[in-house]
Amino acid sequence: MELRHLVRSRKEMTGHLVNVVVALLLAANLSKSVPGTRIPMAQLSLAGFAAYLLFQIGLVTLPQILVTEREEGALLRLRATPGGIPAYLVAKSLLVVTMALGTLVVLLGAGALLVDGPLPRDAGSWLTLLWVAALGLLAVVPLGAAIGAVLPNPREALALLMLPVMGLLLTSGAMFPLSSLPEVVQKIASVFPLKWMAQGLRAALLPDAARVAEPAGSWELPTVALVLTAWAVLGFLLAIPLLRRAARRESGSRLSERHRKAALSGAAV
Repeated sequence: MELRHLVRSRKEMTGHLVNVVVALLLAANLSKSVPGTRIPMAQLSLAGFAAYLLFQIGLVTLPQILVTEREEGALLRLRATPGGIPAYLVAKSLLVVTMALGTLVVLLGAGALLVDGPLPRDAGSWLTLLWVAALGLLAVVPLGAAIGAVLPNPREALALLMLPVMGLLLTSGAMFPLSSLPEVVQKIASVFPLKWMAQGLRAALLPDAARVAEPAGSWELPTVALVLTAWAVLGFLLAIPLLRRAARRESGSRLSERHRKAALSGAAV
């Protein structure tokens, strides 16, 4: 039902497609090559932006959905539903995963047609693309759910999330080679999943010659899998307890008070 609503909503579909258009415009205006190779920088940029879109949908879009539905009383209703919180988390995760994979397909397809963007070269590359995308989403979607359980109202949620997310975009090597950044920035970026998602997608989408631009000189796919798995486990360990805590704190009086404040704020505007 929610997927049907998403597809039929021009506003929501436009929001997702704008990100794709921005990525294509950036790639179209890059004329240099990846340092040490003849591979167009546009291909590296599109591979990194694909990772960023997966990361953004899991870490920004999902918390916004959860905060909005909490304000509408969804968590309050789940308190009376046996197994409601785990089922709710699984359902929202599936929704976001479908959104993310659909966006990835549109970005790579449009990139290949319009700006000579990268696509997997063989069966092994397609397999790498699938497991990196799946494991990357597993790493960020539960984390996004955990963040959504503790964020304030929807208006503040976006402001609180976008600054650190944009910081990670600039420091994780998603848009340009990570080796061009200071070593201390590389070490900080390596703690977070976006760096490894981008590196894994580059391994799937770019020729092996592009490895020379990586700090380690290789794709480090075992490390990609290890780090993303660790973040996935951490996210699941945090998400369910935090959502249950948020549901326990919900009450009819709290919900009514939030609605009253929202109405007053709207009237003031």
